[in-house]
Amino acid sequence: MEAVLGVIFHFIGGFASGSFYIPYKKVKGWAWESFWIVGGIFSWLIVPPLAAWLTIPGFSEIISHTSGSVLTLTYIFGLLWGVGGLTYGLGVRYLGVALGSSIILGLCSVFGSLIPSFYYDLHPQPGKDSFSMLMNNHWGQMVLLGIAVCVLGIIICGRAGVMKERELSKLGAVGVSNTEYKFGLGIFVAIVSGVLSACFAFGIDAGKDMANEANAIWKAANLGQGEFLFQNNVTYVVVLWGGLTTNFIWCMFLNARNKTFGNYTDKRTPLLKNYLFSALAGTTWFLQFFFYGMGESRLGNGPSSWILHMAFIILIANIWGLVLKEWKGVSRKSLITVVVGIATIILSVLIVGYGNSIKP
Repeated sequence: MEAVLGVIFHFIGGFASGSFYIPYKKVKGWAWESFWIVGGIFSWLIVPPLAAWLTIPGFSEIISHTSGSVLTLTYIFGLLWGVGGLTYGLGVRYLGVALGSSIILGLCSVFGSLIPSFYYDLHPQPGKDSFSMLMNNHWGQMVLLGIAVCVLGIIICGRAGVMKERELSKLGAVGVSNTEYKFGLGIFVAIVSGVLSACFAFGIDAGKDMANEANAIWKAANLGQGEFLFQNNVTYVVVLWGGLTTNFIWCMFLNARNKTFGNYTDKRTPLLKNYLFSALAGTTWFLQFFFYGMGESRLGNGPSSWILHMAFIILIANIWGLVLKEWKGVSRKSLITVVVGIATIILSVLIVGYGNSIKP
């Protein structure tokens, strides 16, 4: 039952992440950097401490007496992840929701799920899943199989994206679904984003002392009720400070270079709607990790949690790509290819879920 709940929580988180960019499409008359940082203020500065305050009494005290080395490492991973998050927005901008999310999150899933397990082979820690443990246990082998199947699904989705670009280019209709579609630039940005976005998983791991303390306090007050669902909310606050730093500096630079500071007060644009849709996008984005933390508390902070989270995001993002008609004008063959890719990712989720269900 714990594994089933974990999968459900990861699905809700994946739905939030795969859907967060949709409200941005309703913003009118603002440059990308303007609506991105307004949404980011909610994602990284306002909502995380609010969620921690609502779920973890005394969360600020936990942060204040955590060692400086833990806070620094957690923040640095947040900075690096911030670059990945920043370029995620650009990747989706240039490749579309479906293809951009598939490539970025595919790379992120592999790096984020496997690198920590290699690290714990070199530096074993209680409760941490090392790569050797995965290789030498049936449940771990199923998780690794699920990761491999997920990567296959991502490759298929990527292949479908390349087919889409070629077909629309021949028709001279690249602008039909995305006027900013730039495959070459988008692929480069997507690779950078996918690698650095994995740093969020490392940040959660680096700040695990804070989550463990929140968990211990809750368990002491709630004997026999299992693990604390919201233990990671305190860690998110510090990780997301790093993400805010990176994104704020870059967006302010773009505002200055592009002379778009006037967006925030331009009455020729629907200001109230723009702020509301940006706030909705930012809040929706944070909910992915709110529910990720709940899923992680049931499945553990190992490869399975991260791959499930990423796989569900890819699944939802590709479904949105179909709903938003990003594949309008392509051949039946390309459409079938992306559907096969989505189905393969669904299969990977089922395999990982099964692996967790048989974990002792």
